Amino acid sequence: MSATPKTPALLYDEAAWTFEDLQRAYDAIEVIALEDLGLDVYANQIEVITSEQMLDAYSSHGMPLMYRHWSFGKSFARDSTNYQKGYTGLAYEIVINSDPCIAYLMEENTMTMQALVMAHACFGHNHFFKNNYLFRQWTDASSILTYLDFAKKYVTRCEDEYGAEEVEATLDAAHALMDQGVYRSSRPPKLSDAEALAKVTARAEHERQSFNDLWRTLPHRTEAPEDEAQRQDEVRSIKLPEENLLYFVEKASPVLAPWQRELVRIVRNVSQYFYPQKQTKVMNEGCATFTHHYIMNELYARGQINEGSVMEFLHSHSSVVFQPSFDDQRYSGLNPYALGFAMMQDIVRIVEEPDDEDAEWFPDLAGRGDWRGALKDAWANFRDESFILQYLSPKVMRDFRLFALGDDGRKPYYQVAAIHDEAGYRDTRAALSQMYDLGLHEPNLMVVGADLDGDRTLTIEHRSVNGRKLEPRAKAETMKHLERLWGFKVEIVDA
Repeated sequence: MSATPKTPALLYDEAAWTFEDLQRAYDAIEVIALEDLGLDVYANQIEVITSEQMLDAYSSHGMPLMYRHWSFGKSFARDSTNYQKGYTGLAYEIVINSDPCIAYLMEENTMTMQALVMAHACFGHNHFFKNNYLFRQWTDASSILTYLDFAKKYVTRCEDEYGAEEVEATLDAAHALMDQGVYRSSRPPKLSDAEALAKVTARAEHERQSFNDLWRTLPHRTEAPEDEAQRQDEVRSIKLPEENLLYFVEKASPVLAPWQRELVRIVRNVSQYFYPQKQTKVMNEGCATFTHHYIMNELYARGQINEGSVMEFLHSHSSVVFQPSFDDQRYSGLNPYALGFAMMQDIVRIVEEPDDEDAEWFPDLAGRGDWRGALKDAWANFRDESFILQYLSPKVMRDFRLFALGDDGRKPYYQVAAIHDEAGYRDTRAALSQMYDLGLHEPNLMVVGADLDGDRTLTIEHRSVNGRKLEPRAKAETMKHLERLWGFKVEIVDA
């Protein structure tokens, strides 16, 4: 009995898929993404993985290469248990900000879901990674995999040379300070990230060509005089206050061995790589969700997928952008997929069919007539905080039933501070924007003093926001790790 042939016009007509189906769907999606939407993407590398491999990728921040650390195993055990017991599901895909852009697809997905996630990841996320100013300024997509390969091998060799416990203790301390191991407002001094990664790439290439391992360059416990002199020059060039705690510790710590400084540098570079993603969750997921929604509907309009596929896609899409109300047991805050998608759909509406309110609030956008250009401009030039402050409209605030609460810690109650009126819309938009400003939520700690010629006390200044103090237990634990890396007394003072 022969198999039923596919309908010629359709890309596929059943849930099961083959690699030929994937290629055919990818080609059709690429045409819409590049020729219709005008997206600009890195080359794509698609890998189909199992649910266990997806859990493994979860545990290491979604990266295909990562050094070993017990926290990754802990994450794998937790996620695996929750998945097996049915408490949580798994993402349909993981996408990596690299060149080529790597997208992991779950082999358990139906063909419709494979098409959806290719549109979502390979073109939505990919375009955002390549074009958003934060990723362009702060990450090097072409070198990250090379760097992670170096980091993984380096940590392994350090474990062999100095013991797993010593390596783990250094990594634990560096991980505790990851949020304070990034540059927020200034570029790294002297050696840029691109130059640093270029050196790593050169070392890796030398390894490949010479068939020698990298460990001949592994730092010893003692620092070569010329290396120490260069590092001391870098320390003297640091102008206080210094916002990057890990950078200062890496360069100026009186007690760290060279291999420990390299471990701190690895953690610092990884933290900096992920920093733009923390600032663009709403925009990144909104861009990808808008892209897959447009492409899947366009595939149907062109007769390339059938009604069954559209219904399956819409069911999944509706679940992704579902926003529970504040009194729903499932509520855990604003869904970034829902908010991002709604705002991007609203931009299209304002550009094409503005009303008087839109003309007043968005005079440069209303009736512009080019929604593709308007969206690509927003995707390129904003982060969550500024995107919401610039583009959140009264209509979306009404749709989400948003209002602002006054939060005064000196009072035992909340007060409604803004409602749906002219001033209320602006106050609500400003309040929501601040929720996505990492500077208002992560502790602002800066090195303001280091007595390198005396008792070597390191002084950290905490600049509080709205009078919020550091949580005592977290502060004590973080201080413990910081003192381990510094080797001497560390004190935190309030600004």
